[in-house]
Amino acid sequence: MKLLVANPNSTASMTQKIARTACQVARPGTRIIAVDNASGPASIQGFYDGAVCLSGLLEQVDRHRCVDGVVIACFDDTGLDAVRCMVEAPVVGIGESACFAASMLSNKFTVITTLSRSVPILESNLLRYGLASRCARVRATDIPVLELEKMDSGTTETIRRAVELAIREDRSDAIVLGCAGMTDLATSLTHEFGLPVVDGLSCAVTFAEALVAANLRTSKVGAYGFPRAPMIATGERRETGDASKRP
Repeated sequence: MKLLVANPNSTASMTQKIARTACQVARPGTRIIAVDNASGPASIQGFYDGAVCLSGLLEQVDRHRCVDGVVIACFDDTGLDAVRCMVEAPVVGIGESACFAASMLSNKFTVITTLSRSVPILESNLLRYGLASRCARVRATDIPVLELEKMDSGTTETIRRAVELAIREDRSDAIVLGCAGMTDLATSLTHEFGLPVVDGLSCAVTFAEALVAANLRTSKVGAYGFPRAPMIATGERRETGDASKRP
């Protein structure tokens, strides 16, 4: 099985961290192909960054069509619907995966994310996924995404305090880490606080593997049908064609 794990930003060190976690949780025999977006912003922090990264993200997916599943490694689930239109393979986002996993493990969960500007995006996603009533709160730490690359003691302590507040004030019984850059903290925080601390990347990889193993594919009847308009791919314009003619 081959899984494409697509980082919509251009920070190579974050892609390397994402790749390590994906390889650690993947089944034996699963090949992880981790890519970043050379033309994208250094981090995805809000609506604008999410918009400007889309072209490069879609180009990367187009270059790696011969995979069994795709993981979008941004907690905003950037480009998730567009990528589902491009391929028949299952496509999962780490935000969607983490929140569904938390809803299976707890009665209420809190999402701990980076900047405040990301909160409306995540709240909108929760409404769309039908999980808003299960999420007690989306808490911003106001840590810029790239600060997570350093993960110094101050950054770690800020996230710890957010977990403490989520337990005490939100009365949550699970925590969702709202950024791929937080993936390294899931295990230690789970042990420290004695409740599920959910890393979306781990969930997304294992969910994608399960969908592939169950021989399930993205529906091409309706909203996720193959695009009919021309698209940009690897620097050239080409027609995507009718869905009935796609492999």
